[in-house]
Amino acid sequence: MSNNITTLPTLERSQSDTSEWTTDAEKGAVKHIDHSNVDVPQTISEDDEGPNVGMAAYEQSKSLGEITPEQNKRIRMRIDFLLLPLFLLTQTLQYLDKTALNYAKVFGMEKAMGMSGNQYSLGAAIFYIGYMIAQPGWSYLLGRWHAGRVLGFSAFIWGFTVLVMVWSKNFTHVMVTRFFLGVFEAAVTPGLSLMTGWWYKRDEIPLRQTIWYSAVGWGGMIGSLMAAGISKMDDHPTPRWKLIFYVLGSVTMALGIALYFCLADGPSTAKWIKKEDRPAAVARVAQSGVGLKTTNFNWTHGFQALKDPKTWFLSIAMFGSSVPNGVLTNFSGTIIKGLGYSTFNAALLDCAGRSLQVISLLIAGLVATRWANTRLLMMTVGNLTCVMGTAMMSFLPFTKHYTWARLIGFWLVNTQSIGFTIGLVMVSSNIGAYSKRVVTSSCIFVAYCVGNIVGPLTALDSEAPRYQTAAYCMMAGYILKTICHGCLWVYMWRSNKTRDKKYGPADPVLSADNGMKGMSENENIHFR
Repeated sequence: MSNNITTLPTLERSQSDTSEWTTDAEKGAVKHIDHSNVDVPQTISEDDEGPNVGMAAYEQSKSLGEITPEQNKRIRMRIDFLLLPLFLLTQTLQYLDKTALNYAKVFGMEKAMGMSGNQYSLGAAIFYIGYMIAQPGWSYLLGRWHAGRVLGFSAFIWGFTVLVMVWSKNFTHVMVTRFFLGVFEAAVTPGLSLMTGWWYKRDEIPLRQTIWYSAVGWGGMIGSLMAAGISKMDDHPTPRWKLIFYVLGSVTMALGIALYFCLADGPSTAKWIKKEDRPAAVARVAQSGVGLKTTNFNWTHGFQALKDPKTWFLSIAMFGSSVPNGVLTNFSGTIIKGLGYSTFNAALLDCAGRSLQVISLLIAGLVATRWANTRLLMMTVGNLTCVMGTAMMSFLPFTKHYTWARLIGFWLVNTQSIGFTIGLVMVSSNIGAYSKRVVTSSCIFVAYCVGNIVGPLTALDSEAPRYQTAAYCMMAGYILKTICHGCLWVYMWRSNKTRDKKYGPADPVLSADNGMKGMSENENIHFR
């Protein structure tokens, strides 16, 4: 399937007996013949939206003719140019701020706070308790209110919370600050994942989501290089661990201001998309059959999510991947340093591993975008690579002879982000009705938080620097994740076959209409 041509209705269709849709099969585009002289408004304001965001623009698009390949490309490039960098920067800073504790530990924060035993692990874990409590609320607010303003407010406050870490005096202060950092960062990854589905067609989402989520790799590299640079600094009156929080907190607060004023709520009201292109920008997304968002929460759809096997396969898989993620996020520098490298070299070697994370994500996104029905295949490849990497960490002797082999195994684990990221793509492209997506996303991120809470606790202080228990738990988590994604694959394949047999071929026109009306994928019999 070409990604350069947008087809809206593909079947002949009448509309109010005054106009009709016809298909130009050779061009792969849709011509709309308008037999009425209705004066169509050119601008849709936020007040015109109603509870189903984008619906007014979608209805308007039906009277504006075909979306040409050139127009489709122009709209997509405009969104890519202005939205993706903002998403990438936001996710990068979120990752850096979350993992700053990892680098601060290397530069003596643990000693300065008088922390001992597993207190560092508890400080890392409590972030996810705050995250877990706050995340459902943020997802609701992003739907209920202007998403850019909600995310901007969140970023500004979490940036300030990073700065507050500088004034911490003891373990209690660290715990409180980390908890609130989790509360305010909880808007980011779930929010950006939901928002990606507001802007892109289903076949465009995998690559875009892997691009902005490659921020975890870029953030890891930036953090490693920052740590390497600080390690080479001459003596400074400010403790080195404090410099990390000063820099990151200030930059994040500035980002919050930019998000508040620059991030649009969706393509129907984005001022940086031409007025005449906004209805088409909405119509592009409507093809996915899942709609954009609704400002009113639908409890029926929320309960549907809790009964949907897709929700639980994705959530259990997320828990499986988050246990090892909790170890990697907070102990990567310590683990590499424990192999016998200096602080400077450990930072550079961690940076090398993060580059594999970026490369693997982009390759997976390109493959899943170029070839249909390969998303779960890419997830499985990433999962099996992680199983192999953790097996090397678990079973190779902890001797100098195997240092490089253990390091390579540790690097391979960075491919875990493939399953994480494309798992979120499954929500934005396969779950209809915004309320259902919010609940599904919340379940997944609760599992994410629980896994990240458990992960650091498996890195027993008495087992440093090998962390044998953590290595075993990481491998077990990846095996669980692989099994769940395999079950999801079978379930979705059977669901499509059952629908084809029961309802016949799907009508893409009705699928788009039903999605924009707020139907869930269960209610929308034309969804596949």
